[in-house]
Amino acid sequence: MKLEVLEKDRYYHIYNRGINGNNIFENDANKHYFLKQLGKYSEDKISIFAYCLMNNHFHLVIRLNVEEKEVTQAFSNLFNSYAKAFNKQTQRTGSLFEKHFKRIMLKDENYLKQLIIYVHLNPKHHFDLDFKDFKFSSYQAFLSDKETKIERDEVLTLFGDLENFIFCHNQKNNLLNETYTFE
Repeated sequence: MKLEVLEKDRYYHIYNRGINGNNIFENDANKHYFLKQLGKYSEDKISIFAYCLMNNHFHLVIRLNVEEKEVTQAFSNLFNSYAKAFNKQTQRTGSLFEKHFKRIMLKDENYLKQLIIYVHLNPKHHFDLDFKDFKFSSYQAFLSDKETKIERDEVLTLFGDLENFIFCHNQKNNLLNETYTFE
């Protein structure tokens, strides 16, 4: 599979999972550490619009603020740093992630909005968990007044306002509930 070239000022869905579908996060501390390392290695290189950390995979919605080489190196440093710490903690060796992180360039604003919702609803897709209460997605950062590295204002402007942001998430969640309801 040929990897999509990353371009400055473009939006991307970045994701990866554990090798063989294995967990990359064993506990909340692992997820906190991953987010800390993400902030450390990506600061000023990317803007983060959404994220979700599941046990065996993660999703990021980002925009590149610098050239590809810098961002690719930052992600490499992040994943290597995290894998070394995880392997040490869990007394394992070898690769943690599938070979390369996946990336899909977002073609338009509507795709960006739909992807943000998809990423936030990921706990529903995989574990039938309420996305509103899931601790390791960026959804709650949009509802909070606390300082965040998420591009809160830009995303809320994209959706029109906070009320519409919430409405769009609930509407998509309701559609998923209808899909899974059997009579």
